[in-house]
Amino acid sequence: MSKPKIAIYWCASCGGCEEAVVDLAEDILGVVEKLDIVFWPCAMDFKYKDVEAMADGSLLATLLNGAIRSEEQAEMARLLRRKSRHLIAFGSCAATGGVPALANQFSREQILRFVYDESPSTVNESKTRPQARCAEAGCELTLPNLHNVVRALDQVVPVDYYIPGCPPTPNITRAAVTALLDGRMPPRGAVLSPDVALCEECPRRDSKPTDLAIAQFRRPHQQLLDPDQCLLAQGLACLGPATRQGCGAQCVSGGMPCTGCFGPTDRVKDHGAKMLSFLCSSVAAKEDESIDSALAGIPDPVGTFYRYGLARSLLRRHVTAP
Repeated sequence: MSKPKIAIYWCASCGGCEEAVVDLAEDILGVVEKLDIVFWPCAMDFKYKDVEAMADGSLLATLLNGAIRSEEQAEMARLLRRKSRHLIAFGSCAATGGVPALANQFSREQILRFVYDESPSTVNESKTRPQARCAEAGCELTLPNLHNVVRALDQVVPVDYYIPGCPPTPNITRAAVTALLDGRMPPRGAVLSPDVALCEECPRRDSKPTDLAIAQFRRPHQQLLDPDQCLLAQGLACLGPATRQGCGAQCVSGGMPCTGCFGPTDRVKDHGAKMLSFLCSSVAAKEDESIDSALAGIPDPVGTFYRYGLARSLLRRHVTAP
């Protein structure tokens, strides 16, 4: 009897989710005993034609990480959707757009102009840019075009399940793969991580005040932090109250505020707006000047509150082309 087959693919991402699979350590041996990885370009040599040749629905699942930024990524997402019985958005970039979606603050032309014309490290007097098509020595070379915006995976194709994290932690990945193999998956559309706020597993939770009154927001390098006290109570923009748990509170345990990589709980419609509302309501100041002074400690609100979820934000700009 043949083993179930899975695929692992990345789109617009840093590669950390590929490392998350390797982070299963010796547990990955148990995984490969029970299934065949038939497509994983990051680790083994596979070709596009290999996937095309597969029967539709022949893959038990595809773990697809990374946001959708280019024509090629959208094409691969559609192809793997067709070949897979379960398509899983693996990691923050696929689930909510991730860090790549911060590019949605700018137009495609702004980004290309800065990267190829204006950045401090660029010397490009002829203003040369990569072309989608180029003829050379009688051959035509092609590159995929970039879309106008970065999208989460389910904004391009239907997604069955979501495994959050930047990257997903081994325990979350292990539990998801085990449930998949055992046929114990929850209803489609579920996030495979506890639907509870991170504060519930935070080692500092007992020191969180009932009523916060933040006089001034600060960044971690600006003060000597109390290792036991709630980071919010110390004036840090910790996104734990609006972020799903499952990461083991690793950042907070290491003295850094939660940045929200596991995304929101099911009850939150806009992760960044929820956290922004929570923190603004916790500012002690009541006068405009004092409020502005307190909020000056958050110099990059979009990067703070939408570091992983700008593609899903209700504030997304409207575009009329791909």
